[in-house]
Amino acid sequence: MSKHFLLVSTLVLIFGLLAACAPQPAPAEPAPAEPMAMESSGMEGMADAPVVPAGLAYAEGQEIRFIHTEVSDPDVAGLLSDMMTSPVIYVPSLGDAPESMLADVYVFKNGVEGMGPLGFQPDVFDNPPGTDGYSPLRRIIFVSWVDESKARELKSLADVVDAEGKGELTLEESNIVVNMPFITWSGGQR
Repeated sequence: MSKHFLLVSTLVLIFGLLAACAPQPAPAEPAPAEPMAMESSGMEGMADAPVVPAGLAYAEGQEIRFIHTEVSDPDVAGLLSDMMTSPVIYVPSLGDAPESMLADVYVFKNGVEGMGPLGFQPDVFDNPPGTDGYSPLRRIIFVSWVDESKARELKSLADVVDAEGKGELTLEESNIVVNMPFITWSGGQR
C-alpha cells in the first residue's frame, strides 16, 4: 500500500474518533404537557404514555393490583382484552413455559358475583413478589363451587385449599398461561 493511502486512512480514523468523542448538544426537551396533568400524576415526561388498566385480585388475604399483558389462549386473550379495554396479546408459546417458571392464579367460574374475568369474585394469586415461587407467568386454575349457595369470597390460597379440602369446591388445572405482573402487593409496588 502507498504511504499516501495509509496517511489518509489514519487521518480519517483520527477525525472520526475525535468527532465521536466531541461533546454533543443536549437533546431538545419535549414540549411540556399541561402543567396540571404532570403535577397531579407525578410522572413528568410521561403525559403521552399509554395507560394499561390494572386488575384487582387477592394474594395472602390482601388486595393486589396486576396487569394482563400476554396469554397462551386466543379466546382468553379476547376475553381479557374486552374486559380491560386494553389489548392482551395472544402468544401461544407461553403455554410451553416449563413448570419451574409458573405460579398459579385461581379464577372463579361461579359463586360470588364480582369483577373476576368470568363475572365472579376477583382472582386469587399464590406466590406474591418477595416469596419463593413468584413468577408473573400464571397458570390458570379454574375454581367451581359445588353448592353456589354456600359460596363466599376467598382471599388467599389457604382459603382455596381449605374449601377444596372440605369438598366445597373443585379445582380444574388448565394449560392456559397468562403473563400477570403485580403492580401493587402487601409491602410493595412498582
